[in-house]
Amino acid sequence: MASHFQMTGESLGLVANRFKVLSEPIRLRLLQALERGEVSVGALADRLGTTQPNVSKHLKMLQEAGLVGRRQEGNTVWYAIADPSVFALCDLVCGSLRERLEAQAGMFRDAGTPPKRRR
Repeated sequence: MASHFQMTGESLGLVANRFKVLSEPIRLRLLQALERGEVSVGALADRLGTTQPNVSKHLKMLQEAGLVGRRQEGNTVWYAIADPSVFALCDLVCGSLRERLEAQAGMFRDAGTPPKRRR
């Protein structure tokens, strides 16, 4: 783990919890849907093709981790990104995965190429 300081066990637990919250694909989809701005729970459920209770459960976890914030307007609850650094983390992970997959694809392409004939 690249760090300029030694982290305590408690701090490492917080880091592990952040990764645990991000380990569920539906939560990543929720973050992606919120990237452009505030969205209501009902609209998020429609976009993700799931139920409002399911969306609310996952949003609560994201909120407890400090990644999203909420506000209520009448009967409608709106969520927005509270910690935009999550997108830098996602970009880092996605970029790393893309490089790895491209390298693996290159190995398969190279392996499938017949050897050059000598004259």
